Amino acid sequence: MSAKVISLNGLAIGSKDQLKSELAAEGAAGGCSASSCGSKQAPDDMDPATWAKVKDHPCYSEEAHHYFARMHVAVAPACNIQCNYCNRKYDCANESRPGVVSERLTPEQAARKVIAVANKVPQLSVLGIAGPGDAVYDWEKTKQTFRLVTQQIPDIKLCLSSNGLALPDHIDEIAAMNVDHVTLTINMLDPEVGAQIYPWIFYRRERIWGIEASRILHERQMLALDMLVARGILVKVNSVLIPGINDAHLIEVNREVKRRGAFLHNIMPLISAPEHGTHFGLTGQRGPNAAELRAVQEACAGGANLMKHCRQCRADAVGLLGEDRGQDFTLDLLPEEVAYQPEGREVYRDWVSKEREDRRAAAQGAQAQTDGVVAPSALLVAVATQGGGRINQHFGHATEFQVFEVDASGVRFAFHRRCNNYCVGGVGEDDKLDQVIAALDGIDIILCAKIGDCPRESLAEAGITVIVDHAFDYIETGVSAVYRDRMAAVAAKAQTA
Repeated sequence: MSAKVISLNGLAIGSKDQLKSELAAEGAAGGCSASSCGSKQAPDDMDPATWAKVKDHPCYSEEAHHYFARMHVAVAPACNIQCNYCNRKYDCANESRPGVVSERLTPEQAARKVIAVANKVPQLSVLGIAGPGDAVYDWEKTKQTFRLVTQQIPDIKLCLSSNGLALPDHIDEIAAMNVDHVTLTINMLDPEVGAQIYPWIFYRRERIWGIEASRILHERQMLALDMLVARGILVKVNSVLIPGINDAHLIEVNREVKRRGAFLHNIMPLISAPEHGTHFGLTGQRGPNAAELRAVQEACAGGANLMKHCRQCRADAVGLLGEDRGQDFTLDLLPEEVAYQPEGREVYRDWVSKEREDRRAAAQGAQAQTDGVVAPSALLVAVATQGGGRINQHFGHATEFQVFEVDASGVRFAFHRRCNNYCVGGVGEDDKLDQVIAALDGIDIILCAKIGDCPRESLAEAGITVIVDHAFDYIETGVSAVYRDRMAAVAAKAQTA
């Protein structure tokens, strides 16, 4: 990796030593935000054709989400079903929740916005339409948006989300437009379960209620899944986990969508705060806690591969997963005319290609050093990262932590924990620190680029060790190193006991 630092629209690309010196000078965690595209080497368990589709899609590849950004444009407000967990009238710009938008766009406005974002966010690789209604029920707006954008940015990946009810009617157009990623929301197979989630659907110009509505929805969803898979389109299935309604049932859903060829299954927690005005929120239906969510995910072992890095994004989200820069690109901030400038994205992708290979080699080296380490249990390590697969964020600036599980078999992403950033304007807030500590319950170690003495001491009192020695290392390298150190300490203690 070159010692030269390239500034790419605010993105620092350069050597670890250079970035460390910048951190020391500025007192903040800047750093790389790279690494995934361009690699010619597919994982051992994936064919090259599939790898080519997912390698730079942050939702379909856990590895890619460290490096690539997605953008959702809110051009499809109409919906053909009613969900008890949805209220599209509510909006808070600081909240990440599906179906929420600040601005609804025409296809022409959306295309202008996508081009403006592509010029400023070189990580952008995917354009998705996720509503705020249903992207396929509002198909003409979705289709026109895709057409206008790809005329200017032909290499951008196209992705859409749907409940599946209307999708079979448009399958040929979807395939013809090279939409090679589709997310289907499937919450049930049993219509009696579905009737507790969906009051009604609108189908064939008729509003249908209750169990009959759920029966039709289920049949159409299975047909949509089958048709997409038959055309080689990758399908991610989203399921909302609703305690007491479909929590046990989702294990069956997982097995069935795998049997039908779904690429990924994303089991998400219900969001049901009363202030959102949803039926579930107003009637007291709670969402699952972290332990309940993980228990259902673990019960699905052997079924469809699970996505665990979902952030339940807004329908107008912009940026890397875990961040949302949508408010930086509202219509009032965009120029009336904007021309696509591909240079930034091209430079970024060239650099990322090399960075990704370096990271893979570093991870393999770390694993080789860890082989043979014997431990009674796995270790959970929370990482403060701004992207790029590196430990490159100040503890006080983190609004989420990515949690990795490590044992002798290797390092793997486990889940993420959201929190409010502890440090605001250079000053730490004690009440926020308490919230961060609560969010990190059960975590053994935190890896970050920098931390103050006060939060370090408070975390130590909560039984959490903070380590900054691996600032700007690759995540796998740092996590493996602390695991080896911890196990060596345990072995030494056992010998002296």
